[in-house]
Amino acid sequence: MESMHISPVSLRGHHLICLHFFNGEGYRPNFVANLRNILERAETGEQINICEGADDICSACPSLQEKRCRYSEDSEKEIKEMDRAAIELLHIQSHVKISWLAIKERIPEIFASWAGKFCRECDWFAVCRNNKVFTRLLDEKAQSEF
Repeated sequence: MESMHISPVSLRGHHLICLHFFNGEGYRPNFVANLRNILERAETGEQINICEGADDICSACPSLQEKRCRYSEDSEKEIKEMDRAAIELLHIQSHVKISWLAIKERIPEIFASWAGKFCRECDWFAVCRNNKVFTRLLDEKAQSEF
């Protein structure tokens, strides 16, 4: 039996971009299962609610403590900057609903700016480099940045 979701998928800014490059890897099995579930919900047409702060992905992250990212000393500040930049690049606003397809269509046009500023130093960069979409976009738009 399929589960019914009462509320839309809530995603923070940088997850609106980074989730497109998910390859099935993560911190632990329940984190990966949560990512798969969120991506499936988004791809099957469930609306995305743009939120600020911890979202549906963060809810299963072992670094989330007291609704803040504790991955590293400066991670909360860095993530908020990434969220702000993602929302700006995607030309959307917090607290609105949007379709995953509308976001997905914008990724190629903003990818070079995003990758040039955030991907190179990201701990997940090696994982994303194994994603076909990421690699294609990197080759097309940002190869000179790396």
